[in-house]
Amino acid sequence: MTTGSCLCGQVRYAVAGPLRPVIACHCSQCRKTSGHFVAATSAPRETVEIAGTVTWYRTSPEARRGFCGTCGSSLFWDGPGANLSVHAGTLDGPTGLHLAGHIYCAAKGDYYEIADDLPQADGSDPALTTMVAG
Repeated sequence: MTTGSCLCGQVRYAVAGPLRPVIACHCSQCRKTSGHFVAATSAPRETVEIAGTVTWYRTSPEARRGFCGTCGSSLFWDGPGANLSVHAGTLDGPTGLHLAGHIYCAAKGDYYEIADDLPQADGSDPALTTMVAG
């Protein structure tokens, strides 16, 4: 079981089962909601149990973002498909996860470089975002 929370602890969650490797998203929405790029893992929705009140903000007809209404911590991205994305920085303790790639690199900020040799996609990349835990 993997657990996580927002900064103030008003929202806690537990994931029963494996998590996908972490993917960095450099899209403008992720940068604006987090202040930089977002590093997120994911798990099937039915394996994620959330305690507390998540505030959901619809960012497109297909997706919404979940955050704590008290402290503002960005916690989740919920879009098409069977998985709920979980912001990796909100996970408790050692996770054993690793960064596996980057998406929406064409939209990244001009103030930083992607300095690793991991796979990069200009936009969405289902091969990266639907990886299974390994």
